[in-house]
Amino acid sequence: MVHWDGINEFICVVETGSFTAAARRLEVSVAHVSRRLSQLEDRLGAKLLYRTTRKLRLTEVGQMYYHHTRKVLDGLAEAERLVSAMEGNPVGRLRITAPVYYGEHFLAPLVNDFLLLHPALELDMVLTNQTVDLVQEGFDLAIRLGTLDSSSLMCRKLARRTQYLCAAPAYLERHGTPTTLAELGRHKCLAGTVDHWRFVVRGQPLSFRLGNGWHCNSGLALKDAAIKGLGIVQLPDYYVQEELARGELVSLLDPYRLPDDGVWVLYPHNRHLTPKVRLLVDFLVERLG
Repeated sequence: MVHWDGINEFICVVETGSFTAAARRLEVSVAHVSRRLSQLEDRLGAKLLYRTTRKLRLTEVGQMYYHHTRKVLDGLAEAERLVSAMEGNPVGRLRITAPVYYGEHFLAPLVNDFLLLHPALELDMVLTNQTVDLVQEGFDLAIRLGTLDSSSLMCRKLARRTQYLCAAPAYLERHGTPTTLAELGRHKCLAGTVDHWRFVVRGQPLSFRLGNGWHCNSGLALKDAAIKGLGIVQLPDYYVQEELARGELVSLLDPYRLPDDGVWVLYPHNRHLTPKVRLLVDFLVERLG
């Protein structure tokens, strides 16, 4: 009979690179992971990992053992995927991460609607503006905004995103309306998480460096400051589209606006796309697209 004790812990340690990260993914203690791995090595009578205070390294035997056990677990995952697909009833836990504002206002309501359709699913959603490692942290998928950095993750576009430069009518009455980027340098610019704004001039990208007068890492705070006439702001459409429609904010320098970028869903390429994840991605594409 095959003993599975310690195999999940071993694979998680190898794939995350540390006992701490493996414990976080498995939602157990570091001591539990270490104990299970030691028991596995004792049962096999072989050393699987060289452990130092700085890093871990597979032994030759460990490399062989990881290769074979990984294939076995992938086979089990595929078997579960096929069973779930045949039953048509996705089960298990969905672990999702997304930026805070977009997650609160757009993603969470849709995911909640999705869970109503599939009540056997459980949810673990982490909203953070920090970029997390999907594989190391054990996430099924992530929502990312804007232009994607190159990575080994698979991605699918959910929606388009437009960046607007805008200000309140009262501010423009007091300070004038800029018609060129050069004029923008004489205005009060409200800065968010980046120290520059991006534009396109004669087909070429251009960055406008911001000063130090006003800064906040909250899009809602930026919008509020702009509405109250404190200055000019650059924000995505989902922050300001209602205020633009009501006339509380006015769009500026439209000829220099960047082409639309995207709202993306990302997921690890080295995992089978299980029915629950595939169904959720299709659901989000339909609703957000």
